[in-house]
Order: sequence, then structure tokens, then C-alpha cells
Amino acid sequence: MTTPPANTRAQSLLTPAGPSARPWAPLPYSDVARFDAGNLHLHWTRLHAGQGLPPPPPGPLAEGWALYHSGEFERAVALGLAQGVEGHALANQATAIYANYVEPREGTRLALFREVADRAAAQLAQEPDNCHALYWQSYALGNYSQGISVARALAQGLGSKVKHMLERVIELQPDHADAHIQLGVFHAEVIDKVGPLVARMTYGVRADAAMRLFERGLELHPGSALGLMEYARGLLMLQGDNLLPEATRLYEQAAAIQPIDARERLEVELARAGLED
Repeated sequence: MTTPPANTRAQSLLTPAGPSARPWAPLPYSDVARFDAGNLHLHWTRLHAGQGLPPPPPGPLAEGWALYHSGEFERAVALGLAQGVEGHALANQATAIYANYVEPREGTRLALFREVADRAAAQLAQEPDNCHALYWQSYALGNYSQGISVARALAQGLGSKVKHMLERVIELQPDHADAHIQLGVFHAEVIDKVGPLVARMTYGVRADAAMRLFERGLELHPGSALGLMEYARGLLMLQGDNLLPEATRLYEQAAAIQPIDARERLEVELARAGLED
């Protein structure tokens, strides 16, 4: 992907969106663990096992991350944005996770994903190898693509952007578990939509590569509820219902995780709901 010159405003990858609807919906659970700037660092390694993000210094940014992990996503975004570019990783993650798991209105969800993608693009114009900007841009574009349909997103060229960004994240940070999982999801979903032959020849994706990516992601972060669920979905997309027992086992493993923060609680509840369907 060509990086815009540093002295120009990054062009949106998507249709421009207006301000996100407010207020944001509250976290639907009242029993999520509460964090503050004092205890955040004690749990940081576990909280960010999927990304390897270094802990913030004491101060407003640490307070923002504590709000995020406690499920106060809107306040976390506001605090992150108030710190300028240093707070973009927090603002992008809090916005994306809220949009993916909590926001009930589809139009608002897509607008929030566009905000994340555009904010990350602006940061990448200045810092083209910023791993966290690359990852959250890919996350936002990937979820936006699912919202408008994978087939439509592929036709718009968004799929190739997501693939290249995730590959670059892994190149920059080989132990980024979440990037391995999300790239595995990309391979599996493209194959599911267009078939293995077109997927391989047009988009350079393969079923065996998807499996390796899922397995490596879970090797790096075996306690990832999201990783377990995505692996289960990938197995069903790539190999069909004959692997339903294995997919169910993976969902059961995800549902049994004791969540440490708001994001994990949302993911574990998603796994439990999937078992009830």
C-alpha cells in the first residue's frame, strides 16, 4: 500500500462519515473487574497478551487504559484522544472493541470502524511502520468489510489492504498473536466466499496457511477466547460440518475462560451464546 506524503492529510480509505452517534451504549455487565492506574501494570502482560503493547507511563494515558479495561469505552476514547497521537492506540482499540461488541446500531458501528480506519491511516502517513496503527486499521477495515459483506469488500479492494496490513504487522512483530488470528480469519473467509481456486489465484490465500495462522496465534496466546472462537469458525468454513464436534470443543474452551477485563467478558459471553444457538 502506498503511503501518502507525511506533509499531506491522509485520504480516507472509506466513504467519509459524520460524527459518531452519542451517547455510546453502556457495557451490559455490572460485575466486570475495575482497574485503576495503580493496579493496571500488575495485570498488563495478561491484558495485552495478544498484542505485546508496552505499558503506558503513569499519568492520563494509564488512566485511560484502566477505563478501557473496566469497560468505560467512551471515556477511554476521550482520554486517549486528549493525549494526541500517543493516545491513538488506546482510542482506536477502545472504539473498535466497543463497535464490535456493544454498539447495537449497524450504521453507527460502521461509522465507528471508519473513524478508526481513518485515524490510523493519518497516523501511518507519519509513522508507516507503527505496528499498532496497522493492526487497528486492519481490524477496523476487516469488521467494516464483514458489515458490508465480504464479497462487496473484496470487490472494493479492501480485502487486499487488510491482508497486506496484517502481513506487515507480523513482519514487524512476529509474536503478535491477534494479527495471526485475524489473518487466518481473512484466509478462511475469502475461501468460504469465492472458493479455494479463485482465493489462491486472485488473493493469494490458502486453507493450509489459514490453519497455520490460527495455530500459531493460539500458540502465542492460548488463553484467547476470540482466537478459540475464530479457529472454530475457520474449521467450519474450510472443512465443513464434519468438524462440528471440534468446533464445539473450542467454543466450550472459550466459554470456560475466566475473563480478566471487559473485552474478555464480552468475548466469553459471545462464546456462551454461540453454544446456546
